[in-house]
Amino acid sequence: MTAETTIDQRAQQARTTTVEVRCTGHVRDAVGSHELEYTFEGDRLREFLESFFAEYDVEDMLIAETEAEATAHGWAPVPDELPGTWRKNPEGDQTRPYARVCINGRFNEHYEGFETTLEDGDRVALIYPFMFCC
Repeated sequence: MTAETTIDQRAQQARTTTVEVRCTGHVRDAVGSHELEYTFEGDRLREFLESFFAEYDVEDMLIAETEAEATAHGWAPVPDELPGTWRKNPEGDQTRPYARVCINGRFNEHYEGFETTLEDGDRVALIYPFMFCC
C-alpha cells in the first residue's frame, strides 16, 4: 500500500456531508422538527441513515428488516409480468408500508437505493406516513 493510497483512504473516511432533512408525520413528531440541517461522516444514504438513527429513534418507523415488514397486507397480488420499469430495493434496504425515504424529491429506489451518493445541500425526506386515509 502506498502513502498516496493511505491518504486517499483517510480522506474518504474523514469526509462529511451536510444535507437538509425534511420530516413528516410521525417522524416529525419524534424528531421535534420538520426541517433541520444534518452533518454525517460519509457520503452514502446508508451512512446518513445509520448516523441519523443513532441520534433520533425513528428507524423502526421507516425501515423494514424483512420482506414481510415491507409489504402492506390486503393489497392486490403483483402480476407475474409488470409493465414498464419496476424497481424495488433488496430485502433489508426497504421502507415499511406507507413510509418513504426521498432524495431531492425522488424515492431512493429510483437512484441506487441505500447506496445512493449524497452531496452537500441534498434534501433527504423521511416520510411517514406517506399516505393518509381517514
